[in-house]
Amino acid sequence: METSLRLRGGGGGGLRIHAKEKLPLGYNSLIQAANAGVGVHLHKGDDLTYNLRAKKALPFTSNGLLGLNLKGRLLTDTEFKPKKRTGAVELAWTILDLRKGQDVRLKLGYEFYDKVPYLQLRENNWTLNAYMDGKWDVRFDM
Repeated sequence: METSLRLRGGGGGGLRIHAKEKLPLGYNSLIQAANAGVGVHLHKGDDLTYNLRAKKALPFTSNGLLGLNLKGRLLTDTEFKPKKRTGAVELAWTILDLRKGQDVRLKLGYEFYDKVPYLQLRENNWTLNAYMDGKWDVRFDM
């Protein structure tokens, strides 16, 4: 199970604990090159939502350190009526061993539905996201 602490700023929401478990779909499936997920989220007021997401990475280099990511997500209520859609395209650049034991990833992205450009800087377990609408968040993966 992957666990992280997440702090959101810019009018966004405080500190929270996030946990997820990745389950393999099957090694011979057609979506093996993509990443898909389903989740459930319980909000403060006992409001339950379902989360469907997909991600496809298109590498520009043979080692996969520079590439394009296509992402989409759909949030639904308990009757599976859509509540929110998100979709993004990202240019991702990974630098392995920038310094000894320090891997860095830089992503420049654009969120289609909210029409917001963003930047992500990740260094080992720390991630900083900055959105051009003034929002930001910091994540520490445990």
